[in-house]
Order: sequence, then C-alpha cells, then structure tokens
Amino acid sequence: MKQVWLNGRIVPEEEAKVSLFDHGLLYGDGVFEGIRFYNNKAFQLDAHLERLEQSAKAIGLTIPYSVQAFKTAVDSLIQNYPESQGYLRLVVTRGVGPLGLDPTHCKRANCFILVDQLNMLDKTLRETGVRLAISSVRKIPNECLDARVKSLNYLNLILAKMEANSVGAHEAILLNTSGFVAEGSSENIFIVNNGVLQTPPIQDGALDGITRRLILQLANRNNIAVSERSLTPYDLYNAQECFLCGTGAELIPVATVNGRRVGNSPGDLYKRIEALYQDLIVEQTD
Repeated sequence: MKQVWLNGRIVPEEEAKVSLFDHGLLYGDGVFEGIRFYNNKAFQLDAHLERLEQSAKAIGLTIPYSVQAFKTAVDSLIQNYPESQGYLRLVVTRGVGPLGLDPTHCKRANCFILVDQLNMLDKTLRETGVRLAISSVRKIPNECLDARVKSLNYLNLILAKMEANSVGAHEAILLNTSGFVAEGSSENIFIVNNGVLQTPPIQDGALDGITRRLILQLANRNNIAVSERSLTPYDLYNAQECFLCGTGAELIPVATVNGRRVGNSPGDLYKRIEALYQDLIVEQTD
C-alpha cells in the first residue's frame, strides 16, 4: 500500500485528499520538487529543498513547514517504502480559496509528498539514445515567468511533449522566443562541440536544474572543458554528442534531433560524465 505525507501526517494513498477548491488544482498555483532516492537515502535533498523555498518566495507563497519537517517526512516515506530506490514528488499548493485568481483568500498552503517509481525510459533507449524533436511551442520568456521558478503550471511543456509524441520522437526541445535552445520538456540539455561540454545559460530559459548543476561541477572537478552559452538548432545538428539530464531522467543520450543523426551517441564524453554521476550517487547515498 502506497503512503503519502499530507500536511504533517503520513496517510494511506486512498485517504490522501485535497479540496477541489485548492488553487493548485484550479490555477496551477504552487511549486514542487522531484527527488530521487537510492539505497534508502534521498539524493541532493538539501539542494532540492533550497530550490523549493526559493521558488515559493519568488511567487509569494508561504510554506507552513520547516526544512527539518520536510526532511523527517522524506526519511519516513523512504524507510517505509518497499524498495530501496524510487522517486518523491514534494508539492506545495497555494491552498483552498474561493473561485477567482486572487490568492489573498487562500489562508494556508497545502503540502504533500508522494513516493513511487519513475521509469522514464527503458534500458535499450538509454543505451542507444532517444529521438528529439524541436517543438513549435516556445518556452515562456523569463520576462513573463522566471524559469528558475519550478511551478505547477507545465502546460506549455505538456503541449511540446504532445507535439514530440505526434512525430514519433521521445522528447521535445523548446526554443525561447529569440530562437535559442532553452531546455527539453522535462530535462536540461548538453551538447559536445570540439570536445567542449556546452549547455544553455539560465538566462535563455533553462531551468536551474539540480542535475545540470552537478554535471557542471563534475566537469570542472575533472578537467572537462565546459561552457554555458547560447545554442541554436544549428548547434544541435552539428554536435558531436548530445544528452539530456534531470532528476527524473538522470542522464539520457540523444541519437537524433529532428531526424538528423547526432555524431556519436552515446559518445565518450557522455559515458565519462555518466560514470562520474553514478559514482557521485554511490558516494552520497552509500
């Protein structure tokens, strides 16, 4: 039986309920974090909780629980979960209020944590690489909504994913309104060009991903040339390697972009980064 942490209590899944008048449901008003755990230990929990707090502050949402309360809840859910690895979804909604956009009538945020498995791809695709499609759906500009806010409103990303599905691709890549690469529908993107690891800067609409941060850190620590720079579809088509990354996705090699074969996939640098990433998981969750 699955368990859910809901507003300070761990309850069976069938007892975990929120009101239909919750503004998270009605308007997508809230924030969340996805957290992996390995060997019964949450991976990068401090970084996720810090980003949750920052996202909430950015939208003026008061979280009614402390960081320690969330840590205790996460640990309890993990210890009671029947498998040693899994995925947690920590959600904070604006809470219950009357119909209408005004959040001032929502008196208290609702907080819950789900625990389950998340298998985004089968093993074969992780070995051979996925097909990407560049979506016609553009990333919401930072001038409208800062990409660093990990909010509950994923509609433009969902539409991009649907478009990728319709052309037989596994994942969508979104450009910003200036035509620069921002991110995938649920992952950050890296390419390799002339031996240099490259990824779009946050300013181009990329989420400040936890896994993205770790890859940048691992590259710097291991003398791998790395650069945050604006990329266009031209750069993706001419990349020597390409891969996606995210907490849910972990690391995923890319085989094609809009039907064009990426030079080497999975390439040598991807394999090296993937090995370093797996070593880091073991180091931090052993």
